[in-house]
Amino acid sequence: MMDHKKQAAEILEAIGGKENISAATHCVTRLRLALVDEGIVDQEKLNGIDAVKGFFSTNGQFQVVIGQGTVDKVYKELIALAGIGESSKEEVKEATKGKMNPLQRGIKTLADIFIPILPAIVTAGLLLGINNILTAPGIFFDDQSVIDVYPQWSDFANMIIVIANTAFTFLPGLIGWSAVKKFGGSPILGIVMGLILVNPELLNAWSYGEAVKEGTVPHWNLFGLSIEKIGYQGQVLPVLVASYLLTKIEVFLRKKVADSIQLLVVGPVALLVTGFLTFIIIGPVTFAIGNGITDGLVAIFDHFAALGGLIYGGIYGVLVITGMHHTFLAVDIQLIGSTGTTFLWPMLALSNIAQGSAAFAIMAASKDDKLKGLGLSSGISAWLGITEPALFGVNLRFKYPFIIAISSSALAGLYISASGVKANSIGVGGVPGIFSIVAEYWVPFLIGMAIVIIVPFVVTYLYAKRKKDV
Repeated sequence: MMDHKKQAAEILEAIGGKENISAATHCVTRLRLALVDEGIVDQEKLNGIDAVKGFFSTNGQFQVVIGQGTVDKVYKELIALAGIGESSKEEVKEATKGKMNPLQRGIKTLADIFIPILPAIVTAGLLLGINNILTAPGIFFDDQSVIDVYPQWSDFANMIIVIANTAFTFLPGLIGWSAVKKFGGSPILGIVMGLILVNPELLNAWSYGEAVKEGTVPHWNLFGLSIEKIGYQGQVLPVLVASYLLTKIEVFLRKKVADSIQLLVVGPVALLVTGFLTFIIIGPVTFAIGNGITDGLVAIFDHFAALGGLIYGGIYGVLVITGMHHTFLAVDIQLIGSTGTTFLWPMLALSNIAQGSAAFAIMAASKDDKLKGLGLSSGISAWLGITEPALFGVNLRFKYPFIIAISSSALAGLYISASGVKANSIGVGGVPGIFSIVAEYWVPFLIGMAIVIIVPFVVTYLYAKRKKDV
């Protein structure tokens, strides 16, 4: 049995003692620490502690990978030894806020908004994958789908698509809830604001282009001002900006309006003002910006698909280190909302698999039991879409596994982009990701998977055996 108190004491010593801790919390697998000075951490000593499977610094937090089921026990012993109280994740984030530059704060804000809604989006993506298997022709039968051959399954598939599409149909409601919560307002008002933007009374955003061609876009006439009566299904920017404005108005009113009438004034005024401004200014402007970003990305990958895949496939692992990968979650969602598919997400999935394969190679090449265990657990985690343990616990530690992994990912990205591979949803960013791929692109995606499974493992293993450093 592991002595959790001893492990906590060793960790405390390695990170510079209790005087170096401003606040501490933990998540499912990691200690999340706000340190006074990360420069005094004894990394070699920290690496040698049995409970520690890796560590890294991100967004001003120093995170120590312990593992599920153990981290909470080590955390309790750590805060007892340090003489500090338990902190929430928000308190630790607040303690590290001053260490981030404006770009880092912006990326963190996006991450804090989109990560809470990710389970709903990933679940929807997996369900869409099941629907793909049932409805796509040519998977099990030549030029026919499962429901073509077995019509009794058609209603089953239809029910799945209704359940799966809900998260994407009402995406602004999810974003509104999370964004207003992040900005400091009432989450319920954020949900309402998001749902306002997809009200069935409005022209569906997916029908907007055709309506423009036909000249049938409906309008409101506000005292001579003509406003397009359109919804913002699948759009990210309109609801983000509207949520920020809504929160600012709500917070302002709560400070000015007497408590006794806040229920009658704050919500109605905040929603009414934000709603009018969104339909008149915010919506049209951000809709144009969002579509411009989408059109620009699509044009780049239409004309330079292989080069785009090579670059994005190669740099995604680097983006994870900096935390900037969270910004591309919003881009993927915008692409899916505007075009129905995304060509970026498949490369994300392959990048994660490549990092896991490199970690597995270190496990196979190593003679150290702790490193073998870390390589196995972090490799599995990466293949299931969570790469931080493999990145910071194994691959960056030895450097060459990381370089080999991102090189392999770049090669696979080049191939699948040149093949036109697309996903119709965001799913599990690893091996199960194939279920989110449009069925007609399964074969090239599987070839891409073979590249990032075989190449990083073989090359990393051979190099590790030659170098003899594991």
